[in-house]
Amino acid sequence: MDELPIIKTRRKGKNLTQSVLIPSERMVADALRAAPPGQLSDLAEIRRMLAAKHGADICCPVTMQRHLVRISQDGSAPYWRVVDPDRPFARRLTGGVEQIRDKLAAER
Repeated sequence: MDELPIIKTRRKGKNLTQSVLIPSERMVADALRAAPPGQLSDLAEIRRMLAAKHGADICCPVTMQRHLVRISQDGSAPYWRVVDPDRPFARRLTGGVEQIRDKLAAER
């Protein structure tokens, strides 16, 4: 059974609001598995796709990063497909930059 998405409304600017998808770890892991192997996919595009799929304006970037850290610890999904090894965030993941590069190279 599919998970029910959590969508919260937040203020955007003076008079506007936007809906924010708070993705579950499972939603993020499923999106990672769908990313093409052996190439670096755009994390922002994955977030946009998740938000659109669930009818939200955006997907929470902080929650996404927290899930990526957790996924890198337990190895439950191919997180290296969306994390640019040249960005500072890559150092926060288990195995670090070298593991990301090695995993991407192994999939090619």
